[in-house]
Amino acid sequence: MININEEIFYEGGPAKSDLFINLLAGFTILGLPFTFAAIVRSLWLRYKITTKRITIEGGWFGRNKTQVSLNNINEIRSVPRGFGSYGDMVLILNDGSKVEMKSLPLFRDKQEFIEANISKKSQQQNLGEVQGFATKT
Repeated sequence: MININEEIFYEGGPAKSDLFINLLAGFTILGLPFTFAAIVRSLWLRYKITTKRITIEGGWFGRNKTQVSLNNINEIRSVPRGFGSYGDMVLILNDGSKVEMKSLPLFRDKQEFIEANISKKSQQQNLGEVQGFATKT
């Protein structure tokens, strides 16, 4: 459920080029596991990135759902795949746990959007902590 103040930046599945590249790899016996994984991702993996949270629906038949508030993200690491057309991203949360996002199309734009919203949230929190307090002399 989306809040009134929450705007959707991206809603969709993994990159189509991930499936295409792995289907080509499937012509070799060594590439078959990667091909099967890419097919499963393309069928059941869905992402929703908003100004307040990230929702990942995946797993077998899309039964697993993970939501991460942008306030809980400490660090973002990403790696380009498929000649830079898509990438994998790992969200490192404040408690040290990690959430993986595989085969994100235009992953650099999404990383910039998430980082910008994280910095906005931290600035708002810092302003809220400072307001209302006077210094004693």
